[in-house]
Amino acid sequence: MTKVALISGITGQDGSFLAELLIEKGYEVHGILRRSSSFNTARIEHLYFDEWVRDMHRDRLVKLHYADMTDSSSLIRIIQTTQPDEIYNLAAQSHVKVSFDVPEYTAETDAVGTLRLLEAVRILGLEKKTKIYQASTSELYGLVQEIPQKETTPFYPRSPYGVAKLYGFWITKNYRESYNMFAVNGILFNHESERRGETFVTRKITIAVARIAQGIQDKLYLGNLNSLRDWGYAKDYVECMWLMLQHDTPEDFVVATGEMHTVREFCTYAFAEAGITLRWEGEGVDEKGIDIATGKVLIEVDPKYFRPAEVELLLGDPTKAKTLLGWNPRKTSFEELVRLMVRHDMKFVKKLKVKDAIDNE
Repeated sequence: MTKVALISGITGQDGSFLAELLIEKGYEVHGILRRSSSFNTARIEHLYFDEWVRDMHRDRLVKLHYADMTDSSSLIRIIQTTQPDEIYNLAAQSHVKVSFDVPEYTAETDAVGTLRLLEAVRILGLEKKTKIYQASTSELYGLVQEIPQKETTPFYPRSPYGVAKLYGFWITKNYRESYNMFAVNGILFNHESERRGETFVTRKITIAVARIAQGIQDKLYLGNLNSLRDWGYAKDYVECMWLMLQHDTPEDFVVATGEMHTVREFCTYAFAEAGITLRWEGEGVDEKGIDIATGKVLIEVDPKYFRPAEVELLLGDPTKAKTLLGWNPRKTSFEELVRLMVRHDMKFVKKLKVKDAIDNE
């Protein structure tokens, strides 16, 4: 029997990698798409569009359905239609800084949206059939109470996003314990890739590196260079999501590398990959990243990128996932991840340059 999976947030970084993994494993994959006047399917076009156009006899590799995490009726309809064996709830307003600007919307999608999904499964009587993965986050730890953070570490979220995800975490646990549902939380620490949104700091850095190296940007402005993060590769992390739903019992897991790096380190590695060696001078808002070869200032700090409540340090302990699931958190090293992203963006920026040149002819 072919297993059926339903992914909310399929057009995001994690959703696209997860869809590829599940297709590889022989699943029938369905995705939830939020309606907007412009398509946001770039990350999954190779799964959704190309095959269908190239050969009219081929089915699309993923089937997309319009719905929204703020609309219960659409979620009930899709779950009823697809009868999934596994649901991966990856949909969220997931930008921490933006959550301070749209706190109510963040709560509606990330907190109450999770409840709507769980309740839809229950209303349809699929508690015994459908396993649910809830995308939780290291932002739950916020003002960290112990280092490293593990499954038993107390939560102290520091943003509307973290607080909304805290509700999502507990309501998932509550439905598991109240209705005996197979519902789990994956507490994922920062995970990046060449598909990361361009407003997230890692991708902002790698695109800027490519643009600076190719002479179309002068400088990169960043916030807190001392921020310490546990950065992993998104492609490795979606494998752990799948493993959680294959486990004998529904349990929550921390998904992390157990290694920490600063934003400054990320910059140093990223520029080095493009052949630029940085020297750091100054402190706090006056700190600068300078190109050793030319003496040009390439990185400056702009306080507008500081958060109202800063999360200084996140470091996860992946022992439980390694031991119980046999997952390898260090499959892709930090240096390899940075290299991979910079190489992708060097090509990406080059393509854009060519396109601009053609458009301006």
